[in-house]
Amino acid sequence: MEKFVINGPCSLNGEVNISGAKNAAVAVLPAALIVNGISRVENVPDIKDVRVLLDILSKLGAKITKEDDNTVICDTREVNCWKAPYELVKSMRASYYLLGALIARFGKAEVSLPGGCDFGFRPIDQHIKGFEAMGATVEIEHGIVKIDASELKGAQIYLDVVSVGATINLMLAAVKAKGQTIIENSAKEPHVVDVANFLNAMGANIRGAGTDVIKIKGVDHLKGGGTHSIIPDMIEAGTFMIAAAATKGDVVVKNIIPKHMESLTAKLIEMGVTVIEDEDFIRVISGKKVKNVNIMTLPYPGFPTDLQPQVTVLLNMAEGVSTITEGVWDSRFQYADELKRMGAKIKVEGRIAVIDGANVLSGAPVKATDLRAGAAMVMAGLVAKGRTEVTNIKYIDRGYENFVQKLNALGADITRVSTDD
Repeated sequence: MEKFVINGPCSLNGEVNISGAKNAAVAVLPAALIVNGISRVENVPDIKDVRVLLDILSKLGAKITKEDDNTVICDTREVNCWKAPYELVKSMRASYYLLGALIARFGKAEVSLPGGCDFGFRPIDQHIKGFEAMGATVEIEHGIVKIDASELKGAQIYLDVVSVGATINLMLAAVKAKGQTIIENSAKEPHVVDVANFLNAMGANIRGAGTDVIKIKGVDHLKGGGTHSIIPDMIEAGTFMIAAAATKGDVVVKNIIPKHMESLTAKLIEMGVTVIEDEDFIRVISGKKVKNVNIMTLPYPGFPTDLQPQVTVLLNMAEGVSTITEGVWDSRFQYADELKRMGAKIKVEGRIAVIDGANVLSGAPVKATDLRAGAAMVMAGLVAKGRTEVTNIKYIDRGYENFVQKLNALGADITRVSTDD
């Protein structure tokens, strides 16, 4: 077991390079299973979820070669198994993308229900609804999703809720289905577009990714030999942008797509933070005082739910009362009690958190309750007076590459240490 030890407060200053997007990588790599050939994927983040996924692909028969820490060669010509190993699948949420990829390749799949962060009931009913609309038979036995999709046909599918996971999974399944599939009320997130770009580069016919209607014309096969570069991670970028503001710093966040950050940028400016944009970077300069604001998380292009815990730390420092309404998940404020241990004043009622700001945080032992909440605990440690210890950092390792090194390069005092417990 390991933990992070942080000595605060600090001010983050300098430049940080953002890694490839976790949420894109964990979908693009399963998509490589549909390609009966070799795929070269660049800008892959070296994080726990990716390492687990590469292990799963290897066990399914793929030959995985790493040119360097962030470039992966996937040779899937000898993949001959459609059953994903439970012991690996259980540890990550995005393992459900194996369903769409395997039924596109084999016409059948057996994958355990996914694991990952626990912040509310996250069903895969929209995925199943779409698979069945395309002619698949789906059964769930002892926690294993079993799908027979030997004759997938194009269908018109309306998602009852905007779901990134369902949008991507159905897109994967549809690329080799007979005829045309139309996904309505689809998610617009940048990583949906990234997966579509990867598949199109390999011979798929997908149009409309990034809008609320995606049309996929089935093809007979996907060719190998292409190269795809994963888009920058907008959530990692947002984490560092918020951290710069919270620590009263001055940070240039590089290797990003500023358009992806518009909802956060608008809120930071509203809070009195200076934000300077260029083609591939954003500079964040903290103001003397942080103003209170109200935020509601929504699917893209709304304010990301994955930045909600981090911005809560910043709002704790704001003058006055702020509110955050969680518009995506049911139970994403589990971390609030941890922040209270450090002196934050937060009242949670259902999907709404009320933050009474202008508080000085004190270092304390806290734990990460999920991936993004873990990043928020680290951020709280950076602004708090004294020593903060963050445990359960396995969650943070799932989604942030070289987190400690990047923070220390900006002036933080954070170390990873082993613990007996």
